[in-house]
Amino acid sequence: MRIYMQTKYSPEQPLRFYHLHLQPDLLGGWTLVRETGLQGARGKVTKEYFQDRENAERRLVERRDTQLAKGYRVVYREGILREVE
Repeated sequence: MRIYMQTKYSPEQPLRFYHLHLQPDLLGGWTLVRETGLQGARGKVTKEYFQDRENAERRLVERRDTQLAKGYRVVYREGILREVE
């Protein structure tokens, strides 16, 4: 699962990106990889580890919603989110 977001274009502010990527690990857990930064530059990468997919998806949705509230918009999405409570 992958979600790529950007800020809206503004002459006063450079474009920023926020990339969320959910991937399984070899031991049955899940890793949420976040990459953030200025468009066209190297971003900062942060990883969070989870024992199960449900908690990893829940965190991904929380991160996505936080960034949407800050003015980011989804540019690209891959994969399907299962229902999380």
